[in-house]
Amino acid sequence: MYHFIEVKLLENQDNSRKTEQHSNKGPEKKKIFLIINVVIRVLQSLFVFAVVMLLLGGALGMGIGMGYFAFLVEDTQPPTKEELQTEISDITEVSHMTYADGTTIATIKSDLVRTRVDGEHISPLLKKAIISTEDEYFEEHKGVVPKAVIRALVSDATGMGGSSGGSTLTQQLVKQQILTDETTFKRKANEILLAYRIEKYFSKDEIVTTYLNVSPFGRNNKGENIAGVEEAAKGLFGKNANDLTLPQAAFIAGLPQSPIIYTPYSNTGALKDDENLAYGMKRKDFVLFSMYREKAITKEEYEAAKSYDLKQDFQPQQAANQDTEDYLYHAVLNQAVKVVMDLNIEKAGVKKDTLDALALDQYEDQARKEIQSRGYTIQSTIDQQVYDTMQNAVANFGYMLDDGYGAGLVETGNVLMDNKTGRIIGFVAGRDYNVSQSNHALDTVRQVGSTIKPISVYGPAIDQGMIGSESRLANYPTTYNLGGELTNATNSGTNTFDTVRHSLEWSYNIPVYHLNEAMKKQMGDDNFSYNNYLSKMNYPASEAWAYESAPLGSVEATVLTQTNGFQALANKGQYQQGYMIDKITDTNGNVIYEHKEAPVQVYSQATASIMNDMMRSVLDSKITTPFKNLVSGLNPALGSLDWIGKTGTTDSYVDAWLVVSTPTITLGSWTGYDNPTAMSPNSGDQNSTYLANLANAVYSVRPDLFGNGEKFTLSNDVIKSTVSNFTGEKPGTFTYNGGTYTAPGPNVVSLYAKDGAPKSKYKFGFGGSDANYSAYWGRYATSSPSSSNNNSGSTTPSSSEKKEETKKEDEKKENTTPSSSGSSN
Repeated sequence: MYHFIEVKLLENQDNSRKTEQHSNKGPEKKKIFLIINVVIRVLQSLFVFAVVMLLLGGALGMGIGMGYFAFLVEDTQPPTKEELQTEISDITEVSHMTYADGTTIATIKSDLVRTRVDGEHISPLLKKAIISTEDEYFEEHKGVVPKAVIRALVSDATGMGGSSGGSTLTQQLVKQQILTDETTFKRKANEILLAYRIEKYFSKDEIVTTYLNVSPFGRNNKGENIAGVEEAAKGLFGKNANDLTLPQAAFIAGLPQSPIIYTPYSNTGALKDDENLAYGMKRKDFVLFSMYREKAITKEEYEAAKSYDLKQDFQPQQAANQDTEDYLYHAVLNQAVKVVMDLNIEKAGVKKDTLDALALDQYEDQARKEIQSRGYTIQSTIDQQVYDTMQNAVANFGYMLDDGYGAGLVETGNVLMDNKTGRIIGFVAGRDYNVSQSNHALDTVRQVGSTIKPISVYGPAIDQGMIGSESRLANYPTTYNLGGELTNATNSGTNTFDTVRHSLEWSYNIPVYHLNEAMKKQMGDDNFSYNNYLSKMNYPASEAWAYESAPLGSVEATVLTQTNGFQALANKGQYQQGYMIDKITDTNGNVIYEHKEAPVQVYSQATASIMNDMMRSVLDSKITTPFKNLVSGLNPALGSLDWIGKTGTTDSYVDAWLVVSTPTITLGSWTGYDNPTAMSPNSGDQNSTYLANLANAVYSVRPDLFGNGEKFTLSNDVIKSTVSNFTGEKPGTFTYNGGTYTAPGPNVVSLYAKDGAPKSKYKFGFGGSDANYSAYWGRYATSSPSSSNNNSGSTTPSSSEKKEETKKEDEKKENTTPSSSGSSN
């Protein structure tokens, strides 16, 4: 009993301890639960507050957004159904081009081939393909997908996420047919408004059908730009839009996003190579996957269409229909395209020189489409009377160029340019547009021959003070630094030091070569001439400008470029880029482009006036061209004008050039075969005869253009240095190798643009070996005292020099370089 009671007591004590321990833990747990409960309630309150604020903020934001949207579209008058029908279905608005006086040249034709079809004649596969790819919610939305618009706006505002798109098919239709491509909130707001309006008035099938009829689809197998699915089906697969297979429909549906990149054809209608064709094929696969994803096709159909060799279905290349328009039409149109293209690139905020060929191609296509469809009026600089006269002249006198040496006509390109502005007054693009559509005046590039010498060597050297008009240049037999004989046209050198003026009159190659090499060395730049002069006049960039043969004219340029170079010299050294588009206005008369002069002083006025003085000597000497005699014979008044100019030919007389100027205009001329082959050795004279007749024809209708009574004069800052005719440097006595020398006379005036003539020295010229100088000074040293005193040590021409100077007129031809330089006088 005792033990039982003891045990019970022990158990009670134990239970009491447990109860006590339990009672101690109770308050702790309650405290924890209380804290958790408080935290939860606080979080709940914060959450409710956040939700309330979010709702209030959203409501406020929505109100602000709606108000801003209303503000953006307040000026937009909601169009009626009929107005919308007209606008979304309108494809092109006729543009016009005019002469300088506003007289119409032509209505601009759209090269966009298009055939409308109704919805019943478009394959359901094609509709499904375009919807699945471009607008997956097309059947559900009312013209706009709000979340997509918000996503796009956020992306545009933050610059995050790239180009997010957000446009439905309906919005794309609005953008293509009604609004511009600008990326402003106002335009986007109007786009949304009009999209809702279209959805209100038109069925889904009408909208997708219209979209498929107006959208561009790249090029067909004739190289023509096409729009609308009917022409796409015919031009790519030779089918109607209703008869396309699944892979064909998928390929066409992928084109609108980037027609030029994805089209299978080049601008000639030739099928692209596999590398470039792959872009369109990948896009086609993406369209097929989109259709499968949207359950428009089954998995089996998707896999079969994806694996199908679609290349075999593309149509073979075909010849395009003959265009009936002429040189003028295409010249003005192409120049206008360049202008609008540059405007669009500038608006896009990108630099043209950073764009690759593909991007430039896209901008060009965009500009051409804009011109052909926006109802623009393009006012050119072309004088109708002058242009028509020049066309009649080439028709009447072009035969003077033919020599029977090659197949077909000897072609020509001519540009008449106003010196002060760069305005192209008229041009001759070729002999017969039906024979050759190449524009030989503006587009064809050919080696420039010796017409480049005043532009690239003599002008820069005078400008840098290296030479004056009577400085001496070595004209002894020589070779290129890299090997190969260098010759003049009719000899291997005159065995003397010729003056700069004399070398230019005869268009010698050897002296200008020595001068150019000396200039590159002195300036420390093998491309000095291009970097500091030619590039400023938009001559094409080429590593060939640094070649030894460059001053002989081995580099290629257009007649327009070369005429523009001489314009700069005739305009006191100031270059005004040649232009043909004066102004472009839209249908409301708003000016979207107007030419603005941007003069560039390439040469100093002193340099230009000295070059003009020497190029007057080129024509007056009649050594390389009979042009001055010819114009005088045709019209004494025309012959009395102050003419300056320079000739040029290339190897084997493949090209013949003559560029002439009066103080007010410059007239450039090139002749040659389209397929570069040799012409007659008389090609230079033939070109001169033709150009004289062309100039006389223009003078007969617009004599006011030619600057009657005006003269090229020397600039006031030209330095007239008295120099020894023997050295081309100042008269005086000097020592050399222990000997004393006196620069002999007679003394003459040498024209300098800066610094003036240096003191005479033994090695006074550019080029020439020690032996050459020894032989040259030997003429003076061996002269009799009386001869030396009476003639002041004047040089006696060598036998070869005499022979050269007394050649008959028909032997005074342009210098050619038998080496691979491909250039001459």
